Amino acid sequence: SLSDPLKVMSWPLLLLLLTLMCMNLKTSAEQTLNTFQSERRDWALNHLTVHSSTGALYVGAVNRIYKLSSNLTLLVSHDTGPEYDNKACYPPLIVQPCSEPLASTDNVNKLLLIDYSHNRLLACGKPTHKKEHYLSSDNQTGTMFGVVVPSQGQDATLYIGTALPRDPESSAMLDYELHTDFVSSLIKIPSDTLALVPHFDIYYIYGFASGTFVYFMTVQPETPENGMPAGSSPSDLFYTSRIIRLCKGDKKFHSYVSLPVGCVYRGEEYRLLQAAYLSKAGRVLARALNININTRIKERLQSCYQGEGHLELHWLLGKDVQCTKAPVPIDDHFCGLDINQPLGGSQLVTGHTVFTEARERLSSVTSYIYNGHSVVFLGTKSGRLKKVKTH
Repeated sequence: SLSDPLKVMSWPLLLLLLTLMCMNLKTSAEQTLNTFQSERRDWALNHLTVHSSTGALYVGAVNRIYKLSSNLTLLVSHDTGPEYDNKACYPPLIVQPCSEPLASTDNVNKLLLIDYSHNRLLACGKPTHKKEHYLSSDNQTGTMFGVVVPSQGQDATLYIGTALPRDPESSAMLDYELHTDFVSSLIKIPSDTLALVPHFDIYYIYGFASGTFVYFMTVQPETPENGMPAGSSPSDLFYTSRIIRLCKGDKKFHSYVSLPVGCVYRGEEYRLLQAAYLSKAGRVLARALNININTRIKERLQSCYQGEGHLELHWLLGKDVQCTKAPVPIDDHFCGLDINQPLGGSQLVTGHTVFTEARERLSSVTSYIYNGHSVVFLGTKSGRLKKVKTH
């Protein structure tokens, strides 16, 4: 299940599979540090982002978006809810009328990003958003992650991974959305998959841009190649973590590649990603890393373009599809062709285990480099903070 503990791991590509945390802390001398909470205790804080140059903190919460100083002093509070709505009203009332009974409905912040190219804050929530930006899940638990990719002399591009309405025929139900003012591209869970497995969903844990690529980290069910049993329940599904890579300029998603990721420690596999954070590795940790995720993706592309095996993406394609042989060079920057389809894989990309925790479930992280070592702060589900130096 998704609640199983996961070992802390690190990857080449300077990736730590962990997440940024937001919590109240005390020093070893029990000196209380500055704290902040929303107006109402039940209006949870959902997302945090820090401006890289000003140090200002932006917090997405239930019914509010806050701007705080670096010492947690409130500077600006923006109301996003509650509004009279019904989650069955989709798209929102601002787009079309709805006959469902309306009630005071909380707006749960689902995404909070800084677009540095235009010096603006991007936020998504439910309900009451303009149609062209209505991309967030219509429930409080659905996950969502976005990546802003700046472009020299052009508008930035927003990549979003999200879970939307459970109507399998809805064109608005997205998994990946590339959105600009004039172009919208997507990969969605097809209706055939949802008809066989109604509870099939993809949990978006993290996303980032690196080099010429955009990456998403997900937890999602694995679907057997010979089909899925009808009426499967969540407990029947085997979940695993995956890294998805897309080329920044690929508006048709020909470059979509998905590979499973995890750690192996003392013969046991850990495949359920709890959180993620992108950070450079210190010298000591970097020397221990011997697997490059981009190299594994290139090898998978090269194999498939030689006609070997299948596409291994049953949840999207609904069947086994043989790889197509094509005499094209596959280099480190290959972004797909019109003849190919999204590509999956089953060979686990394993990371380097640097720390294990058996007693508490790890839930969040941030990291920095000190004297060549990667120093990691880990948050736990019970609200504790752990500091780890990698060797």
